[in-house]
Amino acid sequence: MTKPLLLGAVAYDPKVVTIWDGFQRWFAQHNFAFDYILYSNYEQQVEGHFAGHFHVAWNSPLAWLQTERIATQTGHSVKTLAMRDSDCDLTSVIAVRRDSATQRVQDLRHKTVAVGASDSPQATLIPLLHLAEAGLDPEKDFQVRKFDLLVGKHGDHIGGERHAAKALLDGEVDAACMIDSNHLLFAREGTLPANSTRIIAQTAEYDHCNFTVLDTAPGKVVAQFRSLLLSMSYDDPQTRPLFDLEGLKQWRPGRTEKYALLARAIDRFHTIDAFVDQISHAYRR
Repeated sequence: MTKPLLLGAVAYDPKVVTIWDGFQRWFAQHNFAFDYILYSNYEQQVEGHFAGHFHVAWNSPLAWLQTERIATQTGHSVKTLAMRDSDCDLTSVIAVRRDSATQRVQDLRHKTVAVGASDSPQATLIPLLHLAEAGLDPEKDFQVRKFDLLVGKHGDHIGGERHAAKALLDGEVDAACMIDSNHLLFAREGTLPANSTRIIAQTAEYDHCNFTVLDTAPGKVVAQFRSLLLSMSYDDPQTRPLFDLEGLKQWRPGRTEKYALLARAIDRFHTIDAFVDQISHAYRR
């Protein structure tokens, strides 16, 4: 029996099982053995990667940086295979109520800013970096109200952002941070009714999730996985519902240059230092 390529992924939502079960069937129809392991959080997944529990990780951007830095400290090399079209060129926004007197970032001094989970790149780390680089230090120049839902899932769920948006609408905070696409979603679903908010700042662009592989993975099998992955089509009636659930129209080759913004954020706030040191010590060659 051919051993399958094993993927590690985080179960941030029940739909994850539907998605990867569907992809497993698709790969089987293309004579490729594929299976997956689910984790409850990215830190366990990252450690599992270095422990050799699977071959390829479906990583959040923060998990990518964790893996990249641990690889550097443990003598490994790491690369990204692919990502969704929807993972590319994203931005986050800082929103205020339409009737707020706040017009610019500097007006948030001595105010309260709502963010998502503490480990969310899009709803916390990158927006707080934007404010910090504009001259406002979090918790020093303004109060940060965190909606720390499901820490360990790196904000893949949107619960924290939705709570931040509701707090803004209810007047509990002066501003709220969220990814641009969720600001639009919240308007469509009524969490933030149309014309109830204004955007006073937008971050630079960054990328989101990717398939990550270490140099310990079987190269030929990984290359076949990547080739099949990139051949998937949204026009295929079998894959379209899976693509819709996973939020993409096309798989694209992986890239890493647009993780620089998040890298600056974690360096400034020392977000992953302790974890990287802990796992590096355990798995150093």
